[in-house]
Amino acid sequence: MTRVLRRVNRIVLALAGLLLVVGGGAALVAGLGVSLPSWWPWSGPDDVVLSRAERQHWRAEGWWWPVVIAVLGLVVLLSLWWLIAQFRRARLREVVVDTGDGEGAVVHGRTLQDVLEADAAAQEGVARARVALTGRRTAPRTRVALLLEPYASPAAALTALADTALGNARTSTGLPALPTEARLRAVKHRARRVA
Repeated sequence: MTRVLRRVNRIVLALAGLLLVVGGGAALVAGLGVSLPSWWPWSGPDDVVLSRAERQHWRAEGWWWPVVIAVLGLVVLLSLWWLIAQFRRARLREVVVDTGDGEGAVVHGRTLQDVLEADAAAQEGVARARVALTGRRTAPRTRVALLLEPYASPAAALTALADTALGNARTSTGLPALPTEARLRAVKHRARRVA
C-alpha cells in the first residue's frame, strides 16, 4: 500500500508540475510579445485565456451545469480520498503462523501489536511504547516508537527490545525474522538544579 501510494503521489505531482510548467510557459511566451505560430493558444500580451464567447458558449445547454457540477464534485472527492490516504497507514490485520501441519494458524494483528507494546513498555527505562504492524500476512514488519525516561540508555533499550519483545514475538509466531524500524525519543523534563 505504501509503495503504491508513493508511486501515485509521484505520478500526480509530476503531471501537475508538467501541466503548470507548460501552461505557465505558454502564457509567459505570449505575454512577452514573442512572434508566435498560428496554432499557439494565445496570440499576444493583450489576449485573454478564455474569451467572453468561449466562456458563455455552453451556458444555454441543459446538460452543461450538471456536467460541470459532477466533474467538480468528482475532483473534490478524489482530492479528499488522496488527502485521507496520506495520513492513513496500512496496518496488518492478521499474521499467518506456521504450525507445521501445512494448515497454519492466524493471529490477529492487533493482539500481536498489544503484546509487543506491553513487552516493550515493561523494559527498564521505557516510559511508553507504540507498535504498528505492517507488511504482508506471511512476512510482517513492525514500526516501534519508544519514549525513553531521561536516565535510559538508547543502546540498552534497543538491545532489550530486540532480545525480549521482538524475540518473544518471533518465537511465539514461528517467524524466521521480524524486520523492525525503531524510533526513540526522550521524555521532556526540566533540568535539575545542583546546589
